[in-house]
Amino acid sequence: MSTFTSDGLRLAYDDIVPPGGHERTIVLIHGFASNRHEGWRRTGWYAAFERRRIRCVALDQRGHGESAKPHAADAYQRAKLAGDVIALMDELGLGRADVFGYSMGARTALATALAAPDRINHLILGGVGGKLIGERALPAGNPMADAMRAADPETITEPMLRSFRQFADEQGEDREALAAMTGVTNPPFDTAAIGDFASPALVVAGQRDDGAGDPEELSRLFLDGHAVTVPGCDHFSAIPHALTKAAVFDFLDGLLDDPYAR
Repeated sequence: MSTFTSDGLRLAYDDIVPPGGHERTIVLIHGFASNRHEGWRRTGWYAAFERRRIRCVALDQRGHGESAKPHAADAYQRAKLAGDVIALMDELGLGRADVFGYSMGARTALATALAAPDRINHLILGGVGGKLIGERALPAGNPMADAMRAADPETITEPMLRSFRQFADEQGEDREALAAMTGVTNPPFDTAAIGDFASPALVVAGQRDDGAGDPEELSRLFLDGHAVTVPGCDHFSAIPHALTKAAVFDFLDGLLDDPYAR
């Protein structure tokens, strides 16, 4: 495990360089209640990037994995999460890189792209779609916080909330830090700024991912946007799926259809 400091917090990351060198670098940003190992290693992404001679840098977002886990909601403002990604790129001397975020990580990836568009070669947003437009980074409120703080997970009646609670328990995550994260209030994403983002962007989500919405709706906001829907997959099953990997590599290789030919 390697670490770096961002905003006074010690954050963990992996920097995996394929044997024999690499042709490009991608920064990976996992989702809520996950971590770099669960989100990217176990799902086969580390190995897939290594086979393609792509250096992959994956951090544990603050509040997750082996990174610092503050319990104050304001520590999880979206701008601070994006600042962590930029700080990691600076730490490793990455002037520009591809960036791939999934679910909450996609929101961090998009915030990073809008804050530092000159640092992004290709942007990949997974597990999100049209419902991201106009929303905050995570729901405030907080049914999710209540689920994380519930003494007995069997009392959680909403299936999605129960799934995230079970996932957090399986990963041994700090549920109080996760509850704090759901209490942050962020402004909606600036659709005009998304429209000004010049680098290619891919939006990919499972066909049965009801929380994401239509990837096409979000992709159309970008100057060079592409969308892929993975058939038969929900939010959790899309990330390890071979068709998701195929879409990502086709996008990085420039093999997806011209967005203006749709």
